[in-house]
Amino acid sequence: MPPGPRLPRLVQTLGFVLGGPRYLEACRRRYGGAVTMSTLFDDAFVMLFDPALVKELFQGSNEQLHAGEANALLGPILGQRSVLLLDGTEHLRHRRLMLPPFHGRRMGAFEQAMIDATDREIAGWPEGEPFPVLPSMQSLTLQVVMRAVFGFDAGRAEEELRRRLREMLGPITRRRRGILLFVITRGRLAGNSGADAFLARRRAVDEILFAEIARRRREPDLAEREDIFSALLLAEDEDGERLTDQEIRDELVTLLVAGHETTATALAWTIDLLLHSPSVLQRTLDAIGGASAGKGDAYLDAVVKESLRMRPIIPGVGRVVRGEPFRLGDYEIPPGVEINPSIRTIQRRGDLYPNPREFRPERFLGTDAPDTYTWVPFGGGTRRCLGASFALMEMRVVLRRVLERTELRPAAARGDKAEYRAFLLAPRHGARVLIPPHSRATPHPQLSGAST
Repeated sequence: MPPGPRLPRLVQTLGFVLGGPRYLEACRRRYGGAVTMSTLFDDAFVMLFDPALVKELFQGSNEQLHAGEANALLGPILGQRSVLLLDGTEHLRHRRLMLPPFHGRRMGAFEQAMIDATDREIAGWPEGEPFPVLPSMQSLTLQVVMRAVFGFDAGRAEEELRRRLREMLGPITRRRRGILLFVITRGRLAGNSGADAFLARRRAVDEILFAEIARRRREPDLAEREDIFSALLLAEDEDGERLTDQEIRDELVTLLVAGHETTATALAWTIDLLLHSPSVLQRTLDAIGGASAGKGDAYLDAVVKESLRMRPIIPGVGRVVRGEPFRLGDYEIPPGVEINPSIRTIQRRGDLYPNPREFRPERFLGTDAPDTYTWVPFGGGTRRCLGASFALMEMRVVLRRVLERTELRPAAARGDKAEYRAFLLAPRHGARVLIPPHSRATPHPQLSGAST
């Protein structure tokens, strides 16, 4: 096992809670690229801070390294047949069935839905008074998910499902409510009003989803639809088997959680970083201003990636060793031990990213751009996020539209601070912004030639 602090578990737990990234960086500097740690929740696990070791882990056997087991905390929301909770051959089967809809013509078909959702949100933004942009991004990305993933057009049915989904996820993703996930996962439900309320809201969502699954299976034109829901209903494995109703339900909720809260949070962080980096904002405006469709995307893409480097939404990923001990560098990690690459620490290493606290999208434009083991906001290997390309595209489209349509200003002198909301690192104050009067519905003054 790698070396690590010999402090009591309570003290190490406090290090994580109170010290956060500073504590992890101190451990990396003292013990190296792999550190054995313990907390009140896990008596022995290994944190990785070295991209070379991360590469070994990501290239390891899917049968031996169980990411699904490491994601068990999400089970009450996603369901036990979610691709995020499965391991081995079952995980690979689900992944193969889910991957095709995230490529090809479907991706381009969703762009207009993203633009329309952005325009609807902008229309409701107040002028002349500060407001948090995160709730607006949550509403926006949920609209996109309803259209692109679920295939619902605007109407009563879409509104009702959206309402129930917000009611199910809202309390869990609020500040200081992540402990509810732990309570539900451990089965400590008796007498817990919060857990009982969550389970009731989950049943309300399932009622609509299972009814819609049954209805769509009877639709004769299912193959002609472009939404991911319909594609999953038709997907077949090499044996001609399709996903069951329960599997469809679990994967739909997985795509909702993975493509809604995470992308919304990433967008809020990117806007916050841009508004507090005038030179970067200026170059972004220059890149997209007055350009024809598609121009400026290279720099927008770099802005998005640099934001995900500085403010990763998920701070780490995990694999639980099963079967034989796992060889990792000079170490032997025994079965039952979880290995966690620290995304946040790796992406802020000064030797990998000079001046790591500076927001510099140019890092991703040259020939020496970060590789897949030094930039890991979507994980890696066979567990890399299925919707990574979709999320990057959505962020580019939304940012372009926001910059074209508004002149946003920061509402605070400094950027927002991060805090945990369940399993996400979100802006504590929602990334507060300000729109000068009379500028909401007109192009940014530096983008007067841009298409709106």
